[in-house]
Amino acid sequence: MIFIDNEGINDPTINLALEEYALRNFNPENDYLLFYINEPSIIIGRNQNTLEEINFDYVEENDLHVVRRVSGGGAVYHDFGNLNFSFITNHDVKSLNNFAKFTEPVIKILRKMGIPAELKGRNDVLANDKKISGNAQFSTGKRMLHHGTLLLDSDLEEVVKALNVKMTKIQSKGHKSSRSRVANISEFLSEKIEIEEFRALILKGLYNESEDFETYHLSAEEWKAVYALKDEKYGTWEWNYGKSPKFNIQRSKRFPVGEIDLRIFVEKGEIINFKIYGDFFGKEPVTQLENLLLGARYDRQEINKLLEPVIIEDYFGALPKADFLELVYGNDEIEAS
Repeated sequence: MIFIDNEGINDPTINLALEEYALRNFNPENDYLLFYINEPSIIIGRNQNTLEEINFDYVEENDLHVVRRVSGGGAVYHDFGNLNFSFITNHDVKSLNNFAKFTEPVIKILRKMGIPAELKGRNDVLANDKKISGNAQFSTGKRMLHHGTLLLDSDLEEVVKALNVKMTKIQSKGHKSSRSRVANISEFLSEKIEIEEFRALILKGLYNESEDFETYHLSAEEWKAVYALKDEKYGTWEWNYGKSPKFNIQRSKRFPVGEIDLRIFVEKGEIINFKIYGDFFGKEPVTQLENLLLGARYDRQEINKLLEPVIIEDYFGALPKADFLELVYGNDEIEAS
């Protein structure tokens, strides 16, 4: 395991660019670990509709960064009280969507600190049934990235203010906000520690788990490439927001793999725009599915035929194809013009 020094950068556009650059360009014979702490920002999942996930007015008023990541999952709030960790390894079918494998060493360290941490649900680490860490993954087919958050002392009130919390994400009898489902790690510690001290403890714990551990410092040329990726991708409106599609049919449902939200524009019986949003995790980009259905008749039989050779699990995880077809062509919610 080799630790990547991010030189204390707090800009999420640069940190996410560094993460992807390392994933695609660093020596594939090595495993890497990256830590970073971001300025107040909202990090959007790869497949999400940004404008529907954020409180846009609040984001504008408070000058928050909004940056899309390459992995799936939901939107999260970052600030100086949140430590982000990334494991970069070779792609392994058994490791993809195996969140236990990557969170286990972190959970082990947290437990040594007296925190009752455990992996629950799809991708969350909880302490006393409150979320203290969210995790996501991305694979290039050759290399894979597992990254997660560790909420040490984050401003949890900002989570509610900055994000639009959907009712499908709220699991309670009443209209309970996401605040009660999230907790800071500091709440479980007997003594307050600063984020840098916490970072050092986590790094030391991971160091003890590995025999081959060294620190890697990027060269000037590598940093130049990271900043170029930031300028071309993570710092652009096109990547972080994208154009909201015109649609007249919306189909949305929460499955065990996550929420899938379809926006379909049908004109003269044909699909002329098809967009998939959600907080699901998948190996392949959903743009492949979107493009497959463009130009098709909005007809169940034709859609079913087009989907026959498709392995739906590659895009959404363990979702039966019949469930996806039903979502594409079911009782439609018509958007008023």
